[in-house]
This record gives sequence, C-alpha cells and structure tokens, in this order.
Amino acid sequence: MKKILVVDDSALMRKVICDIINADSNFEAKDVCRDGLEAYEKLKTTSYDGVVLDVNMPRMDGLQLLEKLQEDHIKANVIMVSTLTTKDAEITMMALERGAIDFVTKPTNVIEAKGEEFSNRLLSVLSAVLRISHTPKAPVAAINRPAATRRTVADRNVNRTNEIKPSHSVMNIQRMKPANITRLKATGKNKLVALACSTGGPKALQDVIPFLDANLDAPVVLVQHMPKGFTKSMADRLNEISKVHVKEAEDGEKLQKGWVYVAPGGKHIEVAKNPDGSHRIQFNDMPAIGGLKPCANIMYDSLSKTGYDEIVCVVLTGMGADGTNGILSLVQHKPIHVISQSEDTCVVYGMPRAIAESGVVDEVVPLKDVAKTITKNVGVN
Repeated sequence: MKKILVVDDSALMRKVICDIINADSNFEAKDVCRDGLEAYEKLKTTSYDGVVLDVNMPRMDGLQLLEKLQEDHIKANVIMVSTLTTKDAEITMMALERGAIDFVTKPTNVIEAKGEEFSNRLLSVLSAVLRISHTPKAPVAAINRPAATRRTVADRNVNRTNEIKPSHSVMNIQRMKPANITRLKATGKNKLVALACSTGGPKALQDVIPFLDANLDAPVVLVQHMPKGFTKSMADRLNEISKVHVKEAEDGEKLQKGWVYVAPGGKHIEVAKNPDGSHRIQFNDMPAIGGLKPCANIMYDSLSKTGYDEIVCVVLTGMGADGTNGILSLVQHKPIHVISQSEDTCVVYGMPRAIAESGVVDEVVPLKDVAKTITKNVGVN
C-alpha cells in the first residue's frame, strides 16, 4: 500500500482528497498538512510514496515547498493540485520545473470535488506516477488527464496486445515492424515535427524544447493533454527558456521553421496546406476523442494531406495510446520517422509503449537525447 501525504489549506479539500485516496486499496492517505511549512517539517523526517500538493497556501505555498525540498535534497513524488486560474497555471508550470511530476486540476465546487471525474483523474495520475494498475470507476469525459483505459474503439482494436514485456531495444522493435506496411521514402527536405505527450509530459518537454536548435529546419506541432489555460502558460514558460519560439497555436496561423505550436487545451489541431504551398494551423472543434481534446490522433491524421516531404513523429511519456492510430494511418500516406521515448525515462510508459508495439518506431532514445535526435533528423538552416 502506497503512503500519501496530502497538503492543502482547505479542510474540505483535505477530507475529499483523503476519502478518494483511502477508497482505493492501493493507497493510504497517511498524513495531512495545512500548508507547505507543515509539509516541509513532515518531509524532513518522514518518507512518503507520493505527495498531493496544493498550489496556493498561506505561510509556504506549493512552489516554495518544492524549492525548499530541492535546496535540502529531499526527494518526493509530488503531484500538484491546481485551479484553472491563470496565476495557478503559471505557478504549476514553475512547480514542474522544480520537481513536481504532474498535476491535476482542482474542482471549482464541492459537488465536482466529490464526483467521479475528479476521483478518477486523481487516482489515475497517482497510479500512473507510482506504477500501480488502476481502472476508473466509470467513463469520464475530462480533457486534462486520460485514464489508462480511456481509448476509442479503434485504439483498443489496434492495441489489444499493449501489455507488453518491459524494455525493448531499438533492434527488437525494428524486427517487430509489420510486413504489410511499406515505408515510403522521403524525396525532399521539407519536414515537419509532430510531437505528442500526456502524463509527465509538461516536465519532459522542459528537457526537449529548450534544447532544440534556434535554426531548426522545420516547424513543430505539439499535442500535450492539458486543459485550457495551462497550455498557454506552458507555452509561454517554454518560450522563456528556449532558443526556438514557442507559442500556443492560433487558428489559421502560418507555420514557420524554428517555431513550436502548442495545441490549446479544449481544441483539436490540424495542419492544412495553403494554396501557395505553405501550411497553417487549423482548429477542429469536434467532440473529445476518448476523453481527449486535444487529441494527437487528429493531428497526425491531418498530416497525410499536407505537402511535407517527411514527418518526424515524436511520442513522449503519457497514459493510454493516443497518437498510435494517427501515426499508423499517416505511415500509409507519408514518409515518416518515428522517435519514441525510452521506457526507463518515462513517467508513464503508455503512449511510447503503444507506438513501440505497433512496429513503426525507428529510434528509441532516453529523454535527454530526444532534442538532438529531432535536430539530427530535420537539420538546421
């Protein structure tokens, strides 16, 4: 049983979160704290498997606590609980830089806090981060964190054997490539990078995007499963620490090399070809797919009609299998090169596992090597 420390200044939220945790036999809400200062004192002397940490608290907030833990070299698996405010979203992004593994959004009222959606979301992230199998009580149409089992019917058909043995070398994966898929060869140098990630993604992206070359010879489109507001904060923060330009994507804007376009929370994005041969972002407001909006499969599906000579597909840490169906469709229409994050560097080896099982992965690399692998494949201008 995993021992969890719950840190929140609201007595009601402490009780709700503890009830959710204790209702799962895999977890026990071992201790509670009213603010970061109390939690700091606890963490100095007590070890917990996980910490559920509020953002805004008196005396010492969540960000300040993470800074203290870093200073004192105290390790903790921290999941932030954050409201959908601009300020909290910005603090949450900074918290991820300072060691938090992931976050869940805090409900705006008591009814939502006691509902299945928040419960499933919290337990799914806790289970994924702490490597425990968890099945949600009921289907949830949330957009910010998919449960591991929340997939489309097509996803389930493609990934019936996704419970693979751990650790696949690049050689092993390449031998798994299905014989019925003929890989197309790139005939030009006009490339696009399409990246997908979920749980653990915001933190992982800090080890990828800032290390891309400023003169990257391709635009990057990026789907990270996050709610509206958080995607803009993430894009803005990545822009501050990166050599490439990073922004939340806007409907209709023209793609430029050396720019990273982050899909807004609550919007699917597609890439469409303009009459002059250039390309633009195009929003798709269809319903969430398997609980996801944005959904990486929609992004990848759209790329088959573009004028790019090759698509470099990158799949990073995340629950579920989003992206796999889209890439399997894309490979039939376009030359692609698929880069997958290695299992041992993933917070959650779900999405990379699914694409590895599909047999179309070209390179499996640790997180720290993803940026240079992208640059190697698209070049600089």
